[in-house]
Amino acid sequence: MKRAFIFPGQGAQTIGMGRDLAQAYPAAQAVFDEVDEALGEKLSDLIWEGDIETLTLTQNAQPALMATSMAAMRALEAEGVGIAQAAYVAGHSLGEYSALTAAGAFSVGDAARLLRARGLAMQSAVPVGQGAMAAILGLDLDAVRSVAQQAAEGAVCQAANDNDPAQVVISGDKAAVERATILAKEAGAKRALLLPVSAPFHCALMEPAAEAMKTALADVAIAVPAAPVVSNVRAEAVSDPDEIRGLLVDQICGAVRWRESVTWMAAQGVTEFWEIGAGKALSGMVRRIAKETAVRNIGTAGDVQAALDSMNAG
Repeated sequence: MKRAFIFPGQGAQTIGMGRDLAQAYPAAQAVFDEVDEALGEKLSDLIWEGDIETLTLTQNAQPALMATSMAAMRALEAEGVGIAQAAYVAGHSLGEYSALTAAGAFSVGDAARLLRARGLAMQSAVPVGQGAMAAILGLDLDAVRSVAQQAAEGAVCQAANDNDPAQVVISGDKAAVERATILAKEAGAKRALLLPVSAPFHCALMEPAAEAMKTALADVAIAVPAAPVVSNVRAEAVSDPDEIRGLLVDQICGAVRWRESVTWMAAQGVTEFWEIGAGKALSGMVRRIAKETAVRNIGTAGDVQAALDSMNAG
């Protein structure tokens, strides 16, 4: 059996995530301590006892979700299930940093600092209210690209996340994205809805953030990952640290090719995907992309135990 570990992106955050892992596993608590130290603040207090509006701010959500994923990973490792059990790792947008950290390419502290910088850079790249994102349901990627191109009218409107066969997210200038939602419905989309996001991620408007991340990543040590990382930009595995560095810069403006990434892993023989961290969004996508594969969520201490029981039974 080939297994892939996958790591969620923004939108999965909830107050209290990872707390029972930290209570049950000292190694999981140590992750939150390391993130707090790296950022010079008690992000763990915000994650466990704060308000969801503050946690959802991009500069908080990104390191918080990585911390929760790594806490779940450390809990698994404490039970003898490590990166050696993964044929591949992958993550959705910021989740790629979690995947790289789980595979040992980044330290937890470096990942936290990079994601704080990434969140701030992405938030400040476009003035609030000028950009937008929308989910288009029921049209494939080519159809959505056609709609986005038609709606652009000289502005930016691009496919940003190719999530699964029936869900593509577009991103760009607000007026263009709004035009695209109308055109998408006319083209047969089941739904086309604006998303409650603070900036238009994964499109050309993020160029200032890409420049900021190029600078932030320049001095950070990246080790060869212990498992190949399936890149959002490439939708195939990479292991070379310099290549990874460049792809993380490209990822800021580039589309998240999640559907292709999952399809690629399944084609390499992956039969089981473990979503490690908060939420279950990626699991739903995997089920719609690679219906023949098994999916498991690891977000709580109970999930860790259930995974162990399943492996022992098998």
